[in-house]
Amino acid sequence: MKLNELSFIIEFLMFDFNCSFFFFLSYLDWMSSMFISFVFFIVSMILNYSKDYMKFESNLDRFILLMVMFVFSMFMLVIGMSLVSILVGWDGLGLVSYALVIYYQNFKAFNSGMLTALSNRIGDSAILLSISYMSVCGGWEFYFLDISESNELLLYMLILAAFTKSAQIPFSSWLPAAMAAPTPVSSLVHSSTLVTAGVYLVIRLVDQMSSSLLDLLLVFSLLTMFMSGACANFEYDLKKIVALSTLSQLGMMFVILSLGNFNLAFFHLLIHALFKALLFMCAGLIIHSMKGSQDIRLMGGLLNMIPLTMTCMMISNFALCGLFFISGFYSKDLLVESLSMSIVSWMVYFMFYLSVGLTVSYSIRLVGWLYFNNFYSYSMVNLSDFHNIYMLSSMMKMASLVIFMGSLLSWGMFDIPFFIFLPSLMKLLTILVISLGVILGILLNNQIFWDKMKILIVYYIGMFLGNMWNMAQISSSFNVKNLIFSLSAYKSLDNGWFEVFARLGYLGFINFVFFNISGYLKMLFKASLIFYLILTMLVILYI
Repeated sequence: MKLNELSFIIEFLMFDFNCSFFFFLSYLDWMSSMFISFVFFIVSMILNYSKDYMKFESNLDRFILLMVMFVFSMFMLVIGMSLVSILVGWDGLGLVSYALVIYYQNFKAFNSGMLTALSNRIGDSAILLSISYMSVCGGWEFYFLDISESNELLLYMLILAAFTKSAQIPFSSWLPAAMAAPTPVSSLVHSSTLVTAGVYLVIRLVDQMSSSLLDLLLVFSLLTMFMSGACANFEYDLKKIVALSTLSQLGMMFVILSLGNFNLAFFHLLIHALFKALLFMCAGLIIHSMKGSQDIRLMGGLLNMIPLTMTCMMISNFALCGLFFISGFYSKDLLVESLSMSIVSWMVYFMFYLSVGLTVSYSIRLVGWLYFNNFYSYSMVNLSDFHNIYMLSSMMKMASLVIFMGSLLSWGMFDIPFFIFLPSLMKLLTILVISLGVILGILLNNQIFWDKMKILIVYYIGMFLGNMWNMAQISSSFNVKNLIFSLSAYKSLDNGWFEVFARLGYLGFINFVFFNISGYLKMLFKASLIFYLILTMLVILYI
């Protein structure tokens, strides 16, 4: 029996209101079952990893409970078939993610958690508006609805919700800010749960989207892919580099979804969950060993001190680049070649291949800093693989899957191989872009190159690209301006005119107004009387 020939629907009637029936629908098919199995495996490895990473935390039980609630919310979202049941998991992810981001209770974590929560609330509001919009249909099961042009507004709101959850432009600034959470949380959030929820929702709906909506999805995902790749090449925070690589891969998934190939996007979603969780685990062990330091400029030559950890990190980095016969190759090569076979604008080809080259570039740059540069923290830390046995065991298990799971999944999911037919030049373009990305990564790792670049205007363009196009400042400026306006209103109204009027009282205020009006009337009466007296005297004199 093939994977796509069996599915189960479990339906619970919760209550009915005004001829609308609230059903809780659970839908289990090969896609949801496979996704749930990957989530459960990854969270089991992360919880085992946390035995070492969080062993000195006083609130470890609370951390484990939050992680379990987070995974349960993701489970509810994956099996949900109606918008009401999806909202349970969707809202749960946003709430628990806020609690996890502010786990380290400091000012930076609170700011990051607030930005994450408010950005995700926009998507939650879009889901609620979609539920209100569908109430006229008598149900909220979007699989049984005929999504026509009259209901296209519903799909636009669902795409908005997916963009906020998967941090696509213009909601990208919250994802690097969420790095204030503990590294095990980042490993789970950025691999298979929070950020992939938007991709999974679009996978379920892509068959019902119009061409204009798919074009909009293509434009924003390409911009996100390019922006995150450019920013990662100028970043020095290890966790933020890995987070921006997640953003780049999410953009790639949305690009393929905009072309209608949801099976391939789901395949890359599963493969990405494995190697990204491993990459965060390796980064977390390095940060844990470096006493919390995340600056890659303080690291270097780590292969000699923690060879097993750096080997796992190299495997995950190679999977991210799509190196031959590692799991990332089986999905990314198909992604690139399927887009190359599509009939799209030359600008789409240019942006996509440029973003692929930037992915290779920041991966090579990261390898250069961590493996080949000098180590400057001998007096601070004592690095060893075997100080953290639970971390190492989880990483080794994940690394074995990263190596072999790509081929196993491709054989299981695609019983009929993809037909790829490309001209020779288009086939060689991928190798050319990867080679240019390697060269750029080596140059960006060279300090002499940076010294020469500072003279040129290209340096300042690079700084703009590396700052996420000032998106973090733009996202916070709206709140800052509103707060400044509120402060001015408080000073001029609450502590100004309202204070005067409140002191006088309501009757006093009326008396004050009428007293001033009567004064003006008296002045007008006196002026008119004087005018008539002068006019009368002039008439008498001339007569």
